[in-house]
Amino acid sequence: MWKNMEDLFCPSSDHFDLTIAMDTKVAAVTTAATSLSGTAGKPIICKAAVCRKAGEALVIEEIEVAPPKAWEVRIKILCTSLCHTDVTIWQLNMGPVAAFPRIFGHEAVGIIESVGEHVDEVKEGDTVLPVFIPNCGDCRECGFKKSNFCSKFDINIAPGVARDGTSRFKDLNGETLHHFLYVSSFSEYTVVDVAQVVKVDPQMPIDKACLLCCGVSTGVGSAWKVAEVEEGSTVAIFGLGAIGLGVLSSGHIKIDIYIDHTVTTIFNVLCNIIWQAAEGARLQGASKIIGIDVNPAKFEIAKKFGVTDVINPKECGEKPVSQVVKELTKGGADYCFECVGLVSLVQEAFESSRPGGKTIVVGADMTGAPLQLSLLNLLSGRCVSGSILGGVKPKKDIPILIQKYLDKELRLDGFITHEVSFQEINKAFEYLIQGKSIRCLIWMDK
Repeated sequence: MWKNMEDLFCPSSDHFDLTIAMDTKVAAVTTAATSLSGTAGKPIICKAAVCRKAGEALVIEEIEVAPPKAWEVRIKILCTSLCHTDVTIWQLNMGPVAAFPRIFGHEAVGIIESVGEHVDEVKEGDTVLPVFIPNCGDCRECGFKKSNFCSKFDINIAPGVARDGTSRFKDLNGETLHHFLYVSSFSEYTVVDVAQVVKVDPQMPIDKACLLCCGVSTGVGSAWKVAEVEEGSTVAIFGLGAIGLGVLSSGHIKIDIYIDHTVTTIFNVLCNIIWQAAEGARLQGASKIIGIDVNPAKFEIAKKFGVTDVINPKECGEKPVSQVVKELTKGGADYCFECVGLVSLVQEAFESSRPGGKTIVVGADMTGAPLQLSLLNLLSGRCVSGSILGGVKPKKDIPILIQKYLDKELRLDGFITHEVSFQEINKAFEYLIQGKSIRCLIWMDK
């Protein structure tokens, strides 16, 4: 059930005033749209933040962006944000997804600069979100309401565009620069497939729209679309992060949050996950929300997103987290969300659910470790379900989330904790790795 709620407080930024009026941001969109002329069909020389080696600081370079091919659009990026997925792949120096030099970034909002052949869904000047999950709208999967996959395209970290796998970027020496998640928003201009573009209501502030490309949609959608949380349900969220708080948005749910982090990077990932999941649960009608965390410094922030009670696992003695959850929920949570990406936490979440309960896996275990579950628990009606982008179908569901924000039902303001200029993009990495930010916006023209 969707309910009206007052907006959350928005923590102050280290770099910009986060209370910029909506009309200022709409004006920025208008200015960008009117400046696009004479470049259609031609390569564009622009600046991009290029990563040439895993784990190294991004370097602002001039690059060449090719014009869009058939079914593609070229977008002038207005602002982008850093997601933990960017950081995870940025750190990988081997394996099939470690392709360098690369342009990262997959949460952004921009203006259509030009379109390729066969594109009639959007036009030059439209404000859009580039989204990493394709949504062609025509295939069997796009028509299946219980999945947000698209049969025409794979969801992967391939180094090219979605349709032909080649790159639209090269540096001024002619070297190919690889794409990331089909988006690559850490560039003033990027090229994406029209199947991955969502048109944005012009009333939507562009900074808030940016959040819906990945993290917030993942958390909110996991409670709304995948779990289908009912009003009054109890929920346990494993992972303290923006996606987790997104789950909370769905409503009156009792939520238990657990962190098992060993490095600050993982810790910050958890912070982003839990807050987005929390927002989704609040919107769905959650009742009492219990936050469990080994870091009490996060408790006050979590309460701002609807957590009503907090527990530190270090103070639970020898009791496993699942036992504490069962005691607090009188037999187990109706819905459990694993938002970290650890097999051990998926198992703990599953054990925390009640008979007939549902565990939603939102985090991705990069190791490919096998999952072992009790057959008896499965026979009791418990189940496990996976989720990418919270089950959200971008072209259908993101406009719904935008309208919920405009109607003051979906809270997005508190997710933006820092804002930096494009030249300061490496500070966004520092904030995320150090666990200081939920979402850091990166403005291209500031």
